[in-house]
Amino acid sequence: MSKRNKIIYWVATLWLALGMVSTGIVQLLKMKEEVDKMTHLGYPVYFLTLLGVWKILGVVAVLIPRFPILKEWAYAGFFFAMSGAAISHLACNNPVKEILPSLLLLTLTLISWYFRPEDRKCQRIIQA
Repeated sequence: MSKRNKIIYWVATLWLALGMVSTGIVQLLKMKEEVDKMTHLGYPVYFLTLLGVWKILGVVAVLIPRFPILKEWAYAGFFFAMSGAAISHLACNNPVKEILPSLLLLTLTLISWYFRPEDRKCQRIIQA
């Protein structure tokens, strides 16, 4: 892996981790603004707890060494959560400023996943 790709990976991954942990904590605390957003989008408030826990566990999975299959699941979870958030905001005709945070985290997820080092990827098992 080139130095450039390592830098891209770590910058994207650290920003992704910061974004997921900070929003996860806000969701776990059920801050009024988050509760209002969730209600506006039509989701139950308990969904905040699920998202908050999953985001924090996903960050741990992405940052710790080894466990490449777990990392794939974490990246998939981030992708589904952030694309779902963007689509939910679009479906509710929310302004662009409401959609951009989830699109940013979605983009960081894709960049981090794409540039991850070989030792953080699942190895293909070829059977004859």
